[in-house]
Amino acid sequence: MAEFVGRRAAGSYEDNWPVSTLSPMATRKPSTARKSGAKQSTPQRSGAGRDRVAARRPSEVDPAILAELNAGTRETRNLAEGLAIDFAALLRPVLGRLAAADAAALAPGVPITRRMSAAAAILDAHFGNREAYETCRTHCSDTLRGVAAYIVALDPTAALAERLRLIRPLADDTHFGVREWAWLAMRPFIAGQLPRAIDELRRWTGAGSGALRRFASESTRPRGVWCTHIAALKADPSQGLPILEPLRADPEKYVQDSVANWLNDAAKSQPKWVRELCGRWMRESACDATQRICKRAQRSIA
Repeated sequence: MAEFVGRRAAGSYEDNWPVSTLSPMATRKPSTARKSGAKQSTPQRSGAGRDRVAARRPSEVDPAILAELNAGTRETRNLAEGLAIDFAALLRPVLGRLAAADAAALAPGVPITRRMSAAAAILDAHFGNREAYETCRTHCSDTLRGVAAYIVALDPTAALAERLRLIRPLADDTHFGVREWAWLAMRPFIAGQLPRAIDELRRWTGAGSGALRRFASESTRPRGVWCTHIAALKADPSQGLPILEPLRADPEKYVQDSVANWLNDAAKSQPKWVRELCGRWMRESACDATQRICKRAQRSIA
């Protein structure tokens, strides 16, 4: 059973998004071994290009940059740019026009996760679920690719395995924000069908892409950030071992950090279990990657 926890408004990540994501350096270099096969549209790179300095606050986004973000022709560099986007403007080229009620649901004052959900519902109602997904999945706007994850969540008939199949190219996206939206949109289904989800996601731990391996860990964290807590994993984190064990010496820091954070979550309710697991891992796999994971995993244990 999942319990929803948030600091200000449940599901609102303005307060809870990791600070590092505000930095342009928070993006991950795409893995050379990508298995999703999804074709990615290339966003327009006008102006200063990728070496431009991104704004630190939504109000500081350059008007010319914001116009391209709203038009869906430029990817965001950080969270501040994502928060600044006018969702109604972003959707109009796709839909043609918006009803007043739809525009209100997308208004800038609405928390970003609610805007993402509202955009998904609007597109789903307009196109139908699968066409809406395909419309957004390869769009050059990272925000609309993130909306595609919420469209997957709206399909009333899809089994968990089908949802994960559809989410896979988004979990493996080159943009950090899309990868976050992917696991966030799937979290309720993972929490609600935990044994099946763990069985499905343990197979992702052998993927050539670090982004997919990280999804398996990040999406199943006992606590996580701005998301549902998974009470079953807080009570018995050993249920997550089919995912954690294959990742205990992962070579990518992007994956290591997720595994360490998973265990740090678990340590808040089961510190003895985490301490014993890390002790065993250090005896069996005393490589630099495992040492780094275990050190970070136990950072909150007194």
